[in-house]
Amino acid sequence: MDKEPTVFILDDDPAVRQALTALIRSMQLRVEAFDSAGQFLDRFDRRQPGCLLLDVRMPGISGLEVLDRFRQQEVGLPVIVMSAYGDVPMVVRAMKAGALNFLEKPCRDQQLWEAIHEAIAWDAAHRCQWTARARALRRLERLTSGERLVLRLLIDGYSNRSIAEQLHFSVRTIEVRRAKVMKKMKAESLAELIRITLEAEADLDEPQPDLGPAGAA
Repeated sequence: MDKEPTVFILDDDPAVRQALTALIRSMQLRVEAFDSAGQFLDRFDRRQPGCLLLDVRMPGISGLEVLDRFRQQEVGLPVIVMSAYGDVPMVVRAMKAGALNFLEKPCRDQQLWEAIHEAIAWDAAHRCQWTARARALRRLERLTSGERLVLRLLIDGYSNRSIAEQLHFSVRTIEVRRAKVMKKMKAESLAELIRITLEAEADLDEPQPDLGPAGAA
């Protein structure tokens, strides 16, 4: 797996694969081409960033079936569906199945360029978002139940004194717990503590990319 984005091409037409490969290389992007969904799915590493250019009509496993598998397996790689038969029902089904974009063949080079760069940017932002959330969750998991309660009350806007009164502890005890919370969450200020906690609790609807080994927490 390489962290440099790769544009994957999945199309059973050799002329299309050759033309797309040459065009994408001229964009100074890495590219890998496959002639069947089975070949692609066997070799694809979901940790690899980038995007997929996906033909709809292929023998064996169709492009729409690939989208369905991505959704079922929670693969987060953005997909640009390409087809010469872009009727409305097909476009609707592809987008509902999780495609990021739909292009009709043949499309203009500039249109493809923009779609690919949009997909790669989406993928990078998505992976950063999930990385931040995973890091925040690992920090949150280090807290004891008592520290979590103090954290929740801090986020709700209560002062140390108010928290002490609610939990029937001394202010000094709350100050100590708050200091431990700040240290474990690696927060330098209350604002940063709130931001990290909100990252951990973010409701991310998109499939989660495989980020590989956990990074520093």
